[in-house]
Amino acid sequence: MKIRKNDNIIVIAGNAKGSTGKILKVFPKRNRVIVEGVNLRKRHTKPNQSNPQGGIIEMEAPIEVSNVMLIDPKTNEPTRIGSKIIIDDKTGKKKIVRVSKTSGEML
Repeated sequence: MKIRKNDNIIVIAGNAKGSTGKILKVFPKRNRVIVEGVNLRKRHTKPNQSNPQGGIIEMEAPIEVSNVMLIDPKTNEPTRIGSKIIIDDKTGKKKIVRVSKTSGEML
């Protein structure tokens, strides 16, 4: 999975198509992500210590990774992600970095 937590994404398919947000949580085994303000669901909760009154709470539900695309920080357009191997100057070790396919900028 090439998308990580705190990435800015745009939804490209489904009911929330066109909406943008930040990734809050990633589930690699299930191929799903939770995006801030996207795919909201209402949950009826009983009163508890954290919510003494109870009631209806709106929360984000997971969305399929194939329905989201990363936003390029340079152009603010959706982009595909590639990887590139660079050599770290300080340690001399190889490092894999994510690269935007459209602008070639490191993410």
